[in-house]
Amino acid sequence: MDTMEKLALLREAAEKTGGEKRTARDRVLALLDEGSFVETGALVSARERFTAADGVVTGYGTVDDRLVFVYSQDPDVMGGAVGEVNAAKIRRVYEAAKKMGAPVVGILDSCGARVGEGAAAQAAMGGIFAAAAELSGVVPMISVVLGSCAGGEAMAAAMSDFVIINEKTGRMFVNGPTVIKSATGKTAAVDGKGSFAVSGNAHLIGADDESCLAQARLLLSYLPSNNLSDAAALDCGDDLNRTSELLSSLEDGYDMRAVIAEVADDAAFMELQSEYAKNAVTGFIRVNGATVGVAANQPKKDGGVLSGRAVEKLARFVRFCDCFNIPVVTFTDVDGFAVSADEEAWGLARKGAKLLYAFAEATVPKVNVIVGKAYGSGYAAMNSKQLGADVVYAFPKAEIAPLNSKAGVQLLYEDKLHEGMSRDELEAAYRAADASPLLAASVGEVDDVINPAETRSRVAAALEMLASKRVSGVSRKHGNMPL
Repeated sequence: MDTMEKLALLREAAEKTGGEKRTARDRVLALLDEGSFVETGALVSARERFTAADGVVTGYGTVDDRLVFVYSQDPDVMGGAVGEVNAAKIRRVYEAAKKMGAPVVGILDSCGARVGEGAAAQAAMGGIFAAAAELSGVVPMISVVLGSCAGGEAMAAAMSDFVIINEKTGRMFVNGPTVIKSATGKTAAVDGKGSFAVSGNAHLIGADDESCLAQARLLLSYLPSNNLSDAAALDCGDDLNRTSELLSSLEDGYDMRAVIAEVADDAAFMELQSEYAKNAVTGFIRVNGATVGVAANQPKKDGGVLSGRAVEKLARFVRFCDCFNIPVVTFTDVDGFAVSADEEAWGLARKGAKLLYAFAEATVPKVNVIVGKAYGSGYAAMNSKQLGADVVYAFPKAEIAPLNSKAGVQLLYEDKLHEGMSRDELEAAYRAADASPLLAASVGEVDDVINPAETRSRVAAALEMLASKRVSGVSRKHGNMPL
């Protein structure tokens, strides 16, 4: 048998994994543009025995004609477990992505490390951690969890920028449910819905593999290929001067997502972590065809207060946008930080500092629209002028002050309360005078009080003006973010 015949047999064996499903390769083909996939390392095998592609399909192709590198774990070869040779293939994908400046999508379905390889398996997993850390902030990384994502694999997935999980088959955990049950007597929520809603490990969730991979393609359309390029701008067929009656008639408890949609091209909003920390909203829109990151409070949930989970969700998103030159627009309606003994015990001050740091550190264009309340340090954390907001707009009904109306009246109008004046009337007076957006504008903390109906055109104009923004930072290795 000559070399070409042997090669044909090896390729056939590699492509037969998965039986009828052929999961690993089919998943890659479903992600990439038709006919674009080029496989690398198809003939790689474990040292001691033949393992088709050593349990991971690797290569590159295109998504919407843009270069993307991909690896897809094959659960039909040693459970997709990570070993020395397998990990080397994955690291080569990261290395190629770094050289070419292209995103990486990892399709994860693995039982974890190959325990039988001993220390070599530990080293293999550690190498993947190191490669992911080196690539962070250089190219976007997306993990699509379609099966088990166990142990070190779960942490590797969390090191990527975005995690998408199959709600039926996806399972993401460091310690498995059986281990946790035996050690604590409790049941851990490690399935797709648990990772999405309870832990916040996942940013997006899909009903099946096809849905997850389609969401990965959509997410990539909003992202640049690397940190030295901008996201692809699309043709905008939506009128930039479109006005909105909805924004002129907001009532208490409104849904901030509706506000965001009124500003976005074609009302399209790709929300991330929608079921986690619901008092905060993050995601991507386009304005005049260009990608914009949105970070907002959600009055519909707990009045939009900043809890520990909410500030971590917002801070992580803002830092991603800053890494990849994506402008950030904030929609602010916040009464402050959560008032909770548990939140204080869990480190609310430390977590809140993350959001302050993220906005202060970010050098991308930053626009803030104060829709409702902007009280105290909660407002300071939401992209205030002091933290570097380039443009701050306020609606006429916005309330901007160090204290909310209840606390403000107690402090400033205590004598009038003792005289028997109505608290409701005093609070109304406080909002009209001491918390007026006109007062904030008079001291330069607000650039303009705008007609809410014109928010889309005002935001678009601000972003156009800021497109050439350049900022030089101080010389240092890196700051010490309060993690």
